[in-house]
Amino acid sequence: MANYFVTGVDNQEYGPVSTEDLRKWIAEGRVDAVSKVRLEGTTEWIPVSTVPELAGVTKTAAPPPFSANTPASVGKISALAITSLVLGVLGLFTCGTTALIGLILGIIALVKVSNSQGALRGKGLAISGIVVSGVFIFMIPIFMALFLPALAAAKGKAQQINCMNNEKQLALAVLVYSQGKGNHLPPAATWCDAIQANAGSDKLFKCPAADATSRCDYAFNAKLDGLDLGKVNPETVLIFESDAGWNAHGGSEMLVQRHRVHFTVVAFVDGHTEVVSDARLQSLRWNP
Repeated sequence: MANYFVTGVDNQEYGPVSTEDLRKWIAEGRVDAVSKVRLEGTTEWIPVSTVPELAGVTKTAAPPPFSANTPASVGKISALAITSLVLGVLGLFTCGTTALIGLILGIIALVKVSNSQGALRGKGLAISGIVVSGVFIFMIPIFMALFLPALAAAKGKAQQINCMNNEKQLALAVLVYSQGKGNHLPPAATWCDAIQANAGSDKLFKCPAADATSRCDYAFNAKLDGLDLGKVNPETVLIFESDAGWNAHGGSEMLVQRHRVHFTVVAFVDGHTEVVSDARLQSLRWNP
């Protein structure tokens, strides 16, 4: 059965409808002999009176009171237009990432609605989707500028906590070593080798913020070389961050250079660790 599109008095296109529906509309006075129709799949508009199946029923029909308010003739809303707007709004919660898809779908929806000759509605939704998506895409650099520093700070904090845990475990390994050596601290020149077995893992010698190629990122206070632990002030520096490598030992001159993302982490003879600011580094106790 052939289907047709009908042009109403408001110059809007409605349909497709079957010839049986057109017969009913003619009987109801909504379509007359001069109403324009187009066969589905074609582009030519012709009077209803020239349609063979309808020629006999259009002679007495009244002029058509066709309008956009006729329920049977209203086109459906474009799903792409709705999706575009939704994805654009979601860009607020996804830092603009969904807005890019929303912009593309909005453009496609706008083209399809414009070319549908009334079969699709939602032009306003499509435009809204394009505008909202465009705004959030424009805001992506702003989101990046706001969130990247926070992410960097969070990463630095995580590295700092990891580094503190490493030094705490190394300080504990030193104390365990001392207990087995008559309460004497390890020799400074070979302190990494001395406590390696007690540390349990070589990963403890690595700072997460340091060069990955280095075997050890900490140094031992050289002034504690082989001393009796009971005669050393517990607030004395024991282990600290350094770039000097495996078995590194010395004093404040061996402190890590300022290329890392956090302050210097220091472990003390009593086993506790601290994050020490640059201003306080020079006031630390190095002499036992």
